[in-house]
Order: sequence, then C-alpha cells, then structure tokens
Amino acid sequence: MNGTKAIVSGHSRGLGAAIAGELLERGIPVLGLARRGNAALAAQHGDKLAEVVIDLADSAALAAWLAGGALGDLMADAERVLLVNNAGTLQPMGPLPLQEVDAVVRAVAVNVAAPLMLAAAFAQAGAAVGKGATGKEAAGKVRDCRVLHISSGAARKPYAGWSVYCASKAALDHHARAVQVDATPGLRVCALAPGVVDTEMQGEIRASTLERFPLRDRFAEMQASGGLIAPAECAMHLVDFLLDDDFGREPVVDLRELTR
Repeated sequence: MNGTKAIVSGHSRGLGAAIAGELLERGIPVLGLARRGNAALAAQHGDKLAEVVIDLADSAALAAWLAGGALGDLMADAERVLLVNNAGTLQPMGPLPLQEVDAVVRAVAVNVAAPLMLAAAFAQAGAAVGKGATGKEAAGKVRDCRVLHISSGAARKPYAGWSVYCASKAALDHHARAVQVDATPGLRVCALAPGVVDTEMQGEIRASTLERFPLRDRFAEMQASGGLIAPAECAMHLVDFLLDDDFGREPVVDLRELTR
C-alpha cells in the first residue's frame, strides 16, 4: 500500500480504534484526531501513527488546526489519501422536552460540522497538492482522495429518542449524495452504515432509561444473544470496501449488504 495515507477521527476507542488499527496493520500510516490519544496503537505501531489531541466539538479549534496546513503536509508525498469521519456522539437521547440544549449543540458540532469541515479541508488540500505550479497534475502527487462518513441505519429510519442522532447522520448521507453530484475530479465520497457494532455507544444505549430510549431492551437483547458485530470484524470489511475500486460508486451504502 505504498503511497496511501489515512486520517481517522475518533481513533481513540471503539470502531475508530479498530479502523485505525486495521489500516495500520495493512501498512497505511494514520493520522488520528480525538480528544485523547490511543496509547495501545501508538505502542504497537510507533511512528506509523500520528495523533492530534483535539475536541471535535470545538469548531473554532478545529478550524484553526485545519488552517495550519497539516492536511496538505500529510498529502504531499501520497498518491492516495483516505479520510474516515468516524467520531460521533449519541447524546442527547430522549424526546425533545428532555434534550439538553448544550448537548444538541455538541452533537451537531461533532456529528455534522466536524466531518463536513474535515471533508472540505481534505478536498482543498488534495486539489492543491495534486497540481504543480502550472496548474497541471503533478506526477507523484495525490490523485485519489476518498472520504468515508461513518453513518448509521438511524439516518434512514426514525427511532424514538434519537431525533438528534437520526438527523445528524441523515445530514452525512445527504452530504455524500450532493458531493457525488459535484463530480470533483479525483474525489470519491460515501456514507456507510456499519451495522450494530459492539462499542461504548451500545453501552450508552443499554444504560439509558426507557423514557429516553424506548427500544433499550431490544438492543440489550441483541448484545446478550451475540447479535452485535465485533469492531475488529467490522473494521476489516470496512477497510476492504474503502480500498476497493468500487468505493464511491454509490454515495450511501450499508456494510451489511456489501458483506452478504
């Protein structure tokens, strides 16, 4: 996989950690963005993993970091660059009268603003390093930029208690559809629902009240019966798809349909 690099948001735990780990195992250097580092991955992969400690709910801090040109530096010697917008939050859960306004603001910042900001900066950096001083494509520069939004089945089906989560994930789906219509050369995008993965988010669901999430017991039963997908297994299939020639052919996909 020479010439490929990746950026993964929310790489410190859960599915993000599994995705970053799968990419690193395949020899792909990863830049991880999260509120905390991933000591286990750093110890295992050394300088193949670079980390930026940043709260993606702080849009001003993210904008300042992006303005520093780090994405362009990362892409400078790469032929293919991958952006995995994985970071997300399930909160606030509950019907509208129970939703804390501050939690709504944070959810929109993490689930919508951050991935869209990262995608725009990523595309701009890829276009800049992919051309020489004359404006022609430069040999050895980025030719293949891929953006993967980690979406959810909740983007396509409403769930009681998840109005903010459903809406924010639906925003990623429609962003992918619209970006595909733009048909930017060298840029592919896809919003992918990974299925029900056994992560800390599922723990949040099981710890919620029925008032906040009426389907709590259904998800608890899935965990008890072994119906959840292991993060490592999900990451393996997800990275296979991300590196496949068909990536981006459809702007919105479900990983479970791809692996049947």
